[in-house]
Amino acid sequence: MVDKPCAAVILNHMVVNRSPRLDRVFHALAHPARRAILQRLAGGEHNLSELAAPLRMSFPAASKHVRVLERARLVRRRVVGRTHICRVEGKPLEEAERWLEEYRRHWERNFLRLDALLDQMKAEEREKKPDHRRE
Repeated sequence: MVDKPCAAVILNHMVVNRSPRLDRVFHALAHPARRAILQRLAGGEHNLSELAAPLRMSFPAASKHVRVLERARLVRRRVVGRTHICRVEGKPLEEAERWLEEYRRHWERNFLRLDALLDQMKAEEREKKPDHRRE
């Protein structure tokens, strides 16, 4: 019986990182209307009608987008009479930023190692070539 080589197991913790909260944040940020709503709310509180108007969408459509942002905890809504007032919440964005920064550092380290390897290969290649200037 011949032993088969074991397949290498590659584990990327960034891929298997299961965070439902982070998933909801990235899902909420995936739609341009929701990003526009967040951008508008970065300047201060707005009611749903004010958020819907520049996007040319109905109140119910804006409300659905705000609900997605609320589920991700990116927006908080309060109702005053018949007016729905929204404000941005920064904490979930901080968590997403930390995850992105970790990912950026990971890839930066990989690129630095690749640069070092390429520099080493270039140096080895230069050493192999005869120097025609010495002749």
